[in-house]
Amino acid sequence: MTVATTFPWLSVVVFLPLIGAAMLFFAKDAAVRWAALVVALADFVLSLPLWFFYDPSTPRMQFVERVAWITSPQINYNLGLDGISLPLVLLTTFLTPLCVLVSWRAIETRVRAFMACLLVMETAMLGVFVALDFVLFYVFWEAMLIPMYLIIGVWGGPNRIYAAVKFFLYTLTGSVLLLIAILALFFQGGQTFDILLLSRIGYSQTLQNWLFWAFFIAFAVKVPMFPFHTWLPDAHVEAPTAGSVFLASVLLKMGAYGFLRFTLPMLPDATAAFTPLMAGLSLTAILYGAYMALAQVDLKKLIAYSSVSHMGFVTLGIFTVGAQGIEGALMQMVNHGITTGALFLCVGIIYERTHSRMIADNAGLARPMPRYATCLMIFVLSSLGLPGTNSFVGEFLVLVGTFIWSKAAAAIASLGVILAAAYFLWMVQRVAFGLPPGQAAGHLVDMNGREMATLIPLVVLVFWIGLFPNPVLTAMHASVNNLVEQVDQPETAIARNGMVNGQWLMKRRPVKQLRPPSKLFISHQPSTISH
Repeated sequence: MTVATTFPWLSVVVFLPLIGAAMLFFAKDAAVRWAALVVALADFVLSLPLWFFYDPSTPRMQFVERVAWITSPQINYNLGLDGISLPLVLLTTFLTPLCVLVSWRAIETRVRAFMACLLVMETAMLGVFVALDFVLFYVFWEAMLIPMYLIIGVWGGPNRIYAAVKFFLYTLTGSVLLLIAILALFFQGGQTFDILLLSRIGYSQTLQNWLFWAFFIAFAVKVPMFPFHTWLPDAHVEAPTAGSVFLASVLLKMGAYGFLRFTLPMLPDATAAFTPLMAGLSLTAILYGAYMALAQVDLKKLIAYSSVSHMGFVTLGIFTVGAQGIEGALMQMVNHGITTGALFLCVGIIYERTHSRMIADNAGLARPMPRYATCLMIFVLSSLGLPGTNSFVGEFLVLVGTFIWSKAAAAIASLGVILAAAYFLWMVQRVAFGLPPGQAAGHLVDMNGREMATLIPLVVLVFWIGLFPNPVLTAMHASVNNLVEQVDQPETAIARNGMVNGQWLMKRRPVKQLRPPSKLFISHQPSTISH
């Protein structure tokens, strides 16, 4: 075994921010920002070997760490990474230093506590994406609530308490149902919390239906899917810029990740039964979010409702249960994190100058702030899916997968692309090229070096993924193929008479018709997930 496989990469990447958060309380006041930035950058650098050492030819979990944690019931400290979680881990470690940078001057009170909350949030989000034990997953899932509640409630806007409590109650309600579903799987699946083992066990249709709805509410609140989205605009508007970036770029992806990691492989029959309903809710989110964005005069609210629309594409791609749709959903999760996070960063940068998020108060910025207007235009074009930018790849694959599933659904989803062009171009026309309010815009100063360092890496990713998407798609391809095979061809189910000699009896289930393989990208032969 090589160092790449024996070194505990995942533990280091997950817990380094937590250790850094604790160390911040021993740093001098003048060094707190720099210390947080160094920790965040170090974690990003340490996460890069996960990409270079990852083997994209297999769907098996890699960098696995397994240590006994609690003996009765058997709960393990179990971490692992595959092509579904790898892009989300790298996205999280990449965005955290940018969140520290954008908060450099925006946060002036309780800076130490704020930076600690950012780093604790990073640990919780990373843990969600790599946990392979349900209890461990739930600990990370719930741990995320506290720092985000504080970020909104302490450093947010005038209505921050209302927004923080609303966010907390919505998410906690979903978490209770998630815990009930986990306990049901524990007792029905041989009294184990091992996620991979529970993914291979077949459950009755009735149980799957109940578990599906428990999972659905828990994950739909996080996405958020229509009609569970109402907490999102309030949270975005009141949160500081770094909080909005974490919310849009990573937190929403945790719900979509839950659908991919748990709902599809564990509940294939219920997924097939409720796919039309899920597609209908996704299409509603696409159109509703777009129409609401058209009516907004607040930049943050416009971007928040655009997130509802774009995440509708993600859930639509997931529930097509085809290789193209799921790969498109994963790409859209990454791309939405890049472009929407960048748009919130742009709002934060201009808010520091004008102290207003209103479009009317931030008009005509192209003349006094040409660098800012250029970056804003790039991210807007990316978000509306211009060919050559990153979002085009994800939306195109989602529409291809949807077209294979239903031509009518693909046609309806395409309207979301048209509406996105309408509200984003209208917004940038007013902000960049509109008439400035009085002479205020003429005294604005363009972006400084720190702000350029925050946005330029995102500009590079917009074009790199847009022009060369194959490395990212190749990394996820084997895992997505394996997931599609699990849903389409479940091979094992628990025998009706339970256990014999401590072993669960398995029996073959009828093999369903497999969907046609993707012809857009090179395919790998899927194989069975194993420890």
